[in-house]
Amino acid sequence: MQFAIVDSKRRQAFQGGRGRCPTCGAQLIAKCGPRVLHHWAHSGRRNCDPWWENETDWHRGWKNLFPESCREVSHVAANGEVHRADIRTPTGIFIEVQHSAITDEERLSREAFYGNLVWVIDGRSFRKNFDIYHLLPDPTSEIAQDLVWEKARRHKHGANAGLFYRLSECKRDDPDVTKASLRGGRIHGFHEIEAQVNDAYRGHDQFDWIRPHRTWLDATCPVCIDFGDDHLARLEIYDESRLQCVRLVSKRKFVHDTLNETAASAIATRFYPLGPRHDGASQ
Repeated sequence: MQFAIVDSKRRQAFQGGRGRCPTCGAQLIAKCGPRVLHHWAHSGRRNCDPWWENETDWHRGWKNLFPESCREVSHVAANGEVHRADIRTPTGIFIEVQHSAITDEERLSREAFYGNLVWVIDGRSFRKNFDIYHLLPDPTSEIAQDLVWEKARRHKHGANAGLFYRLSECKRDDPDVTKASLRGGRIHGFHEIEAQVNDAYRGHDQFDWIRPHRTWLDATCPVCIDFGDDHLARLEIYDESRLQCVRLVSKRKFVHDTLNETAASAIATRFYPLGPRHDGASQ
């Protein structure tokens, strides 16, 4: 834990510190060794929140992107159940920062408990099994309405570069065909529409996840994967063809949206300039 109650105030761990757990009131002891991430630990027993995992530098880095008042906020359900969210923004969005694997049961429990939740998961351990391929136009754009994309997969070099069908062409043979029912037709290459796709690009890309962590693909709340660079890869369904895609969003944009939007589902759905950072750099 990053915070304990010391003299009626939230305090970060300090050498020799003693405090109380903000959730259960039990005694906490500060752990401040030279090779240990400074944190608070329950004295003589396990953490009172079964959803809590041991904090890493990665966890702490994410928490520190938000004001202290947003970090480790206890949430009480109507039935009295209490859990400590990693981050809760002033607009009511909960952010769970997850490093270790969890079961479907635990994921579903957290999604039901918090409701307005977005996951940020540590993808560095499986980055080599996660391939991001060609750009996709914004699914709401005009050009996207006529395109059905071939699923990209590792070693399918043509599809990985971008292969698509035109719905309008397929409708000439079958007027009732839809993106969901289309199963063939004349195939086209990405190069035919590259300029139009670039103009309509809003962060969507095809991907293939080898040996995926299925629970994240089945999540009912938004899932954003952190591969350790400046962007997150948000898992999405592209359109009615059910094509899986990612939407790349800068971490700066993510933090901005979670602090300003009221619904987790709205994160990265609106595009506008954020303005210069305090160091003078642009978005």
